[in-house]
Amino acid sequence: MTGAAEIDALILDFGGVLVDWDPRHLFRKLFDDPDEMEAFLSEVWTPVENERCDRGRPFSEMIDELVAAHPHYESQIRASAPEARWIEMVPGAIPGALELLDELKAGGYRLCGLSNWSAETFPLARDAFECFERLDDIVISGELGGVGKPDREVFDLVAERNGLTPASTVFVDDAERNTAAAASYGYQVVTFTDMPSLRIALASMGVRVSR
Repeated sequence: MTGAAEIDALILDFGGVLVDWDPRHLFRKLFDDPDEMEAFLSEVWTPVENERCDRGRPFSEMIDELVAAHPHYESQIRASAPEARWIEMVPGAIPGALELLDELKAGGYRLCGLSNWSAETFPLARDAFECFERLDDIVISGELGGVGKPDREVFDLVAERNGLTPASTVFVDDAERNTAAAASYGYQVVTFTDMPSLRIALASMGVRVSR
């Protein structure tokens, strides 16, 4: 979408936008049968379980509960612990992410990060990828005591901490429920699919980036 206000800041999601987070990157190594892995991810180590950790639940609590309920998957479940092999879920940055951040920084835009992410695991990713160093501020749901996207509270927190005006700020996320919520809060939004498409969308909004 194109807005009337001149853009002076961007808020960016992390997993699926700046870095390639997907639990399959780990669990493909632990399952010989892809169908069994998909069943495990839909019935055991589910998005609901992960989201609870993103909102502050300790990984150890999740792991112990899942092992008790699914003891035949104990080794796979325990591999997801922060101190075990969790970092293998994030094998690298999204191609072109660092270059885009550098271009935006050079253009004078304020860059903030807003992610639903566990407070236990985010430091592992932050230490591994330099794209996080380009951001002026980072807000992680796991540090907020139970709130996260798409809750308005987290968007207000980022805006208040950084002096942002929603109408002149672009929010970028790969989840449509989050961009829809942000649009209802007055932000200009892009639902991320790939980096070339993001560049085109930002340029159409008047953001100074090459297509």
